[in-house]
Amino acid sequence: MPTTYTDLIAEVRKTISTVTLEEIKRRIEAREPMVLVDVREKEENRAGYIPGAISVPRGFLEMQIEQKVPDKNAPVVLYCAGGTRSALAAKSLVDLGYTRVESANPGFVRWKDLGYPMETPPQLTDAQRDRYSRHLLLPEVGEVGQAKLLASKILLLGAGGLGSPAALYLAAAGVGTIGLVDADVVDASNLQRQIMHATSRVGMPKVESGEKTIRDLNPDVKVVKFEERLTSDNVERIFRDFDIIVDGCDNFPTRYLVNDASVWMKKPVVHGSIFRFEGQVTTFHPAAGGPCYRCLYPEPPPPHLAPSCQEAGVLGVLPGLVGTVQATEAIKLVLGQGSPLVGRLLTYDSLRMKFGELKLRKDKTCPVCGPAPTITSYVDYEFFCNIG
Repeated sequence: MPTTYTDLIAEVRKTISTVTLEEIKRRIEAREPMVLVDVREKEENRAGYIPGAISVPRGFLEMQIEQKVPDKNAPVVLYCAGGTRSALAAKSLVDLGYTRVESANPGFVRWKDLGYPMETPPQLTDAQRDRYSRHLLLPEVGEVGQAKLLASKILLLGAGGLGSPAALYLAAAGVGTIGLVDADVVDASNLQRQIMHATSRVGMPKVESGEKTIRDLNPDVKVVKFEERLTSDNVERIFRDFDIIVDGCDNFPTRYLVNDASVWMKKPVVHGSIFRFEGQVTTFHPAAGGPCYRCLYPEPPPPHLAPSCQEAGVLGVLPGLVGTVQATEAIKLVLGQGSPLVGRLLTYDSLRMKFGELKLRKDKTCPVCGPAPTITSYVDYEFFCNIG
């Protein structure tokens, strides 16, 4: 006699472990290690889910579970609406080698009826789900992470070599607000590396040209333009409404100004710099225990020891890589994922095609972020550096 659906479910329930909703709630409140997996369809999940659960629809379970739950010895609890789909899913995970699998019985419908805590995912539009679909597949991003990106505000200092790739990838990723600070206009000599601009825009303010490119790439993004040089008079006004600073400036006076303002305003700075064939990136985040720029360089070098790209030249593709790494760091900070370059300096030598990493330590005698700071107000950096 052929096996019926009822027979199949009965047999499955004999071979899997089940757990009550009361026990799941207890584990959540006790913060016990547990991977909650919602195997309902996406439309069901969008109406509400158990806090902390990851969404893996039953139809995609075998394809996606090893990516989203790589540890096959982790305690995994699956749930659906009533307990049937999760039971079948639990059997599949056991067959895949997962050793600690349980199925919730009953499911989310009863959880909701009991008035237990639940969350609803951010309400992305259909167009946004399509645009950011590859992000939504990543458990480290998903709809919650994408909503964080859309709500984030990132300020780019410079719309040139480093600012161009950083702006393009941040805009493509869905960063909701991008600020551009640059007082310069597009020049033909910029086009060898500043890919946000075009021949047809020579003579146009860089912030205007940058806005055109960003808006064309992603109309979700709001562009805030600051067609002005960063100074001690405007730095706090410009920094105030942004979460993260991406520093692509090319002179020491501005770097020290950026550092001091960011320390006092508790803003993380993703710093990048390039010279000829070499680049480097680090993230300064003293509020998280890392060093600041002055921990590395308490005072700037004399001008003749620090030639600009205009004087020394730069390989056109170099800022593309460095700016992209900066964008990656900024996105990680927004998502709260991975290990940012706090206390680490990533170096890149394009001629030898070699990456290196240097450990950076917080200076206890730092004049700005140390316990006994000696610099407590903005300095006349132009005069300080003997430039201009």
